Formats: sequence, C-alpha cells, structure tokens
Amino acid sequence: MQGNSAGITAAHPLPNPRGQDVHGDDDTTDTAPASRVRRCAGTLLGCATAFLGLLYLLVVGTVLGPFLLWPPTRTTALAALTAGARRLTALERARRAVLFGDRFPEHYEASAQQTLRYLAARTYAGLLSSVVVALLGFGMVLAGLLAVGLARGSLGWDELLLQTSLGGVLLFLDVQGLRTLAALDARIARACFGPSERDLLRQRIDDLAASRAAVVQAVDAERRRIERDLHDGIQQRLVALGMLLGRARRARGPEQPDTLLRQAHQETQDLLAELREVTWRIYPSALDSLGLEEALSGVSERAALPVRTEFDVTGELPRAVETAAYFVVSESVTNAAKHSGATDVSVRVRHHDRLLTVRVSDNGRGGADPTGSGLSGLSSRVAALDGVLHVDSPDGGPTTITAELPCA
Repeated sequence: MQGNSAGITAAHPLPNPRGQDVHGDDDTTDTAPASRVRRCAGTLLGCATAFLGLLYLLVVGTVLGPFLLWPPTRTTALAALTAGARRLTALERARRAVLFGDRFPEHYEASAQQTLRYLAARTYAGLLSSVVVALLGFGMVLAGLLAVGLARGSLGWDELLLQTSLGGVLLFLDVQGLRTLAALDARIARACFGPSERDLLRQRIDDLAASRAAVVQAVDAERRRIERDLHDGIQQRLVALGMLLGRARRARGPEQPDTLLRQAHQETQDLLAELREVTWRIYPSALDSLGLEEALSGVSERAALPVRTEFDVTGELPRAVETAAYFVVSESVTNAAKHSGATDVSVRVRHHDRLLTVRVSDNGRGGADPTGSGLSGLSSRVAALDGVLHVDSPDGGPTTITAELPCA
C-alpha cells in the first residue's frame, strides 16, 4: 500500500515512528456514555450505508459489467465505477470521523482497487451487522412478550427458566457479534483510508535500520576527525615543543635559552587549549557536573563570534537528549564561525510537552549542505533518539538548524 505513514485512529493501537501513541476506537478504550451512544449510532448508520453500497454495486455494477469485461472500454468503465465508489467511501470516512473519532491521514488517497475492495468489504460487514441488529431487535420483542406472559401468569417456572437461559445466550452472542463486526469495520477502514499496522511496522523497522547504519557511520566519521585533530594539531605542537626544548638545551648564549623557554611555555599553553578543545568535542564533562545550560554557556564562551543563548527548560532531561542537544549547538556554532561568515548566532533551547526543541540561527551567507559530514552526523545522532533535524539554509542566508528531540 502506498501513502504516508501518519498516525490514524483505528481499532487497535498502532506504533508511531515519532514515538506518539495512536489510540484506537475499540469499545474497551472509552467508557464515556456519550461516546458509547455515538458509536452505537455509528453502527446503526453503518447498517444503512451498507444497503446504499449494496444497491450501488448491484445496479451500477450490472450496468457497467459488460463494459468492464470488454478491454477497449474497461478503463473508462472502471473509472466511472470508482468515481461513485469514492463518494460512498467518503461518506464512510465522514461517518467514522464524526461518530467514532477516527483520525486518518489527510493526504492519503487509496487506489481504485483499494476503494472498490473497501466498498465491497464494508458492504458485507454492514449487512452482517444489520442481520445481528435485526436479531437483537427480534430478541427484545420476544423478551417483551415473555414479560407480558409472566405478568399474566400464563408461563410456568420451568418454561421461564428455559426461555431466560436461551435469551441470555443469544444476547451474549449478539453483543459479541456486534463488537467483532465493529472491529472489522475499523480494520477495513484503516486499510483504505490510511496505512495498515503492517505498513507502519515496516516503516518503523526501515527507520530504525537506517538510523542504526547512520549512527555507525557517524561514529566512524567522528573517530576519523579525532584522529585527524590529534595528528595534525596536537601531535605537530608536541613536535614543535620538543624541538624548542632541544634548542634550549643546546643554546650557548645567555639570552637565547630564555627566549626559547618562553616560546616553549607558550606552545605548552596552546597545546593544552587545543587538547581541551578536542576533549570537549569528544564529550563535554560539564554535562555531567553542571548540566546542559552550563555546558551551552561554555560553547558561547569558546565561540569565535557572539552567541546569544535562550534556555527555557524546566525539570530534568534524559542524559542522551542532553548530549544530543549539546552537540547540535556546538557543531552548528562551529560551522557558523568557520564557514558561514556570520557575525551573530542565536541559540534557543525550549522544553514543552515532552519535546525538547533546539534552534540555532545565524546571519551568515547560508548554503549549508544537510548531506555534509557535520550536519549528516548531527542528523544521525538526532534520528537515533527518534528526533528530527531540520536545516533551512537558502543561499544568502540566514541559516536555521532545528532539532526536535522527544524526551519521553
């Protein structure tokens, strides 16, 4: 089945790719009297619409049957049959939305085969419901006659016990039949108006497999960057420091050793600063000791351009979410300073309704590539937590990077 994977309301809970529950309309999920009345009205209305579907399939199907069998006119006849079927399925969709509270994907459109298959299955289920409802009504009439006979004293206790037992069994079978047919009605509606459970599960599995592969690639890329930083930065500074100390040992003049030692001391300070920067890029220790807000303040202090931070978070966040949020801000600020030519960066972190939103904006020239190594690594890190990373960076700027991280 083709279509998007947005959540819908159906007879059973469905898994949602972004971690949001999609509740069903099974009778056990809602005990409010008004909701039960609406569902009963929806079931009765479904019995009436089933007769409309049966009439349409019999009359229009009979008229268009010869044209459907003749290949030259098959396409036109099928289109005409489907057009009317879509109107009836739209009525069924409205019935389920109003009386059962179902939520279906807005832009999902079933194929012609799906529409006709749904109308046939829906008509069959509705007619069966009509039979069960008719039997239930007939049983109520018999129960009334039994009550009248009991009031007149024309029934013996043995006959009363037998009639009551049989009536109870039939009532139980009728009620269970209606519940089963209601669940069937919801399932076939879900199959036509939105993705099925199998489609959602398959999409979820595909998303998890893709995010797992992306995380592995991001970890490998991060290891290569650390190796490059150690080799091209810290290792070169250590070599230079060793050379300065060696020259200081071999120096003969009174002033040259002091100059070389001062240079070596400065090189040591630069080496410590770069080593500290590398360790912060691997994992910021401030997250463990001070929390996300202080760690982001450290990013602002070390940035090569002004960074304004707005932090609106109450309560404790999961450690994995804090780490992902930190790296989104750190990488975005670093990219803005190195590549965008920006003069100002704003960071906003907001926690609302179990969702942490991290937005980093700069006034640079734009053109950021979401498929680049840095942003793709961030996207993989966010996707591993069932989050989403949006990159809006038109040519000429500005650039806005938004990460949405569920905290449930």
